[in-house]
Amino acid sequence: MSLEKLRLDRAHLHHAYREMLRIRRFEAKCVELYQAQKIRGFLHLYDGEEAVAVGVMAALEPRDAVLATYREHGHALARGLPMAPLMAEMLGKVEGCCRGRGGSMHLFSREQRFYGGNAIVGGGLPLAVGIALADKQLRPGAVTACFFGEGAVTEGAFHESMNLAAIWQLPVLFVCENNLYAMGVPLADSESQPDVVRKADAYRMASAQVDAMDPVQMAAAARRAVEHVRAGLGPYFLECRTYRFRAHSMFDTQAYRSREEIEGWKQHDPINRLRSWMTVNHQISEAELVAIDVAIEAEIDAAVAFAEAGMLERVEELERFVIMDAVVQEAQP
Repeated sequence: MSLEKLRLDRAHLHHAYREMLRIRRFEAKCVELYQAQKIRGFLHLYDGEEAVAVGVMAALEPRDAVLATYREHGHALARGLPMAPLMAEMLGKVEGCCRGRGGSMHLFSREQRFYGGNAIVGGGLPLAVGIALADKQLRPGAVTACFFGEGAVTEGAFHESMNLAAIWQLPVLFVCENNLYAMGVPLADSESQPDVVRKADAYRMASAQVDAMDPVQMAAAARRAVEHVRAGLGPYFLECRTYRFRAHSMFDTQAYRSREEIEGWKQHDPINRLRSWMTVNHQISEAELVAIDVAIEAEIDAAVAFAEAGMLERVEELERFVIMDAVVQEAQP
């Protein structure tokens, strides 16, 4: 990794390391809470993929919009959503960012222009096109970043969204997090063209492929992509080659891949990779590493305490925000 070539300074590297570690530790705590049955429902973890969210978010501005997948804890944290209400949302508490109604797969923040996780594979793609179309008219220069897995490229919504974005030259950054498995199906078994970046060629869209296990390369590629879109040069497709260390979800037995494969990929862990590189190149001291660890653990402890002290929605409030109920009430004389 060449720091000078990629124009990433020491502060940026420290930020990237800290944010990736925050995501990893936050999710590790979520596993504990899930196993203690304090988090219910589905839980999809981001272990190994942290460099993608952190790299892209660092290149974005507050005016930009973000759409994510159901594996979106890392995106939300990297975007700047406070950890305490995120943890409260995971526990289904009213103090959560969605009053406990969204949970793990539906994190949202209007203030951060974070338009949520989406439980539907590829579900965020058409939404990104719509938001980008509106922003092109109302917020010139704003970028819409849309994250999705490589499994989503088989969905019709993916092709429709890519086509419209290209025709209308919309300010969309399509970020494909290619972790090589669509749930439990290997990429080579689901795609006749497993080189996902070539999908963009059909729409005459600028594109790039990056080793997303390398945080420096990932950050540089994200910066170039965002600069392209913000300059009004049209949409951009960025394929991020990554790998999830944990199962697809907490219910997944991972029968489709070997322990040896997983352990092999862990040798390319982006967090360890960046920490080692910074240490060898004298970009971070042992004292700074310890300080980051201590700060993150304190933040997580405070978030868990906040969430556990929170309240569940009252039964009387359960029909609140139900659209159909609101429509019926307005129609009554």
